Amino acid sequence: MAEVREAALNYAASKPLPQGKLTFEEFLAWCDEDTWAEWVDGEVVVMTPAATKHQQIKGFLYSFLREFLHLKKVGQVLDAPFLVRLPGVLSRGREPDIFFAGNEKLSLLKETYFDGAPDVIVEIVSPESLARDRGEKYVEYEAAGVKEYWLIDPDRQQAEFYRLAENGRYRTIPPDEKGIYRSAAIPGFSLQVGWLWQEPLPSVVVCLRELGVLAVGE
Repeated sequence: MAEVREAALNYAASKPLPQGKLTFEEFLAWCDEDTWAEWVDGEVVVMTPAATKHQQIKGFLYSFLREFLHLKKVGQVLDAPFLVRLPGVLSRGREPDIFFAGNEKLSLLKETYFDGAPDVIVEIVSPESLARDRGEKYVEYEAAGVKEYWLIDPDRQQAEFYRLAENGRYRTIPPDEKGIYRSAAIPGFSLQVGWLWQEPLPSVVVCLRELGVLAVGE
């Protein structure tokens, strides 16, 4: 943890933080593609650099979703650093690890940010982000109308899947008896949760074949 804190301090020091509160447009002008930060109530919050396991799981999930969507063409997936400006009264510009937007929402995709609620947000938690991901972001994504929120914890080897119910509140959707989570927001997409904890992580091609969207030999 000491190394992570030191890396975070060095990272923040490399790009001086602006003084006072910023509008979202001012935040966008200050931020660049190499800066991993969020906009919360007008203030800049610099994110802590991710650990190796976090990055590996993020890379696997992003690649798996990207290849699935390349075949199924039901939307687009993006990963951090890329801002999501939450809608309504929420003064938040968050950087989810991964998010998915269906075809009907792609008009909300701007050059440097997504202007609204994606259909799915994935956060891969770290000790530093655990309270924020389970608390602030859970409440924000629920209020924004994000259809599914996936919370992946590499340290505990635990995955939680929340789905927006008709009353506008999240409810937990567990994987089935075989450990498979079937998304309602990404048509046809399923995830064998055990894949996330394999070392090394499985091949995306093998996973697509097991999902039945890629034939043997392709």
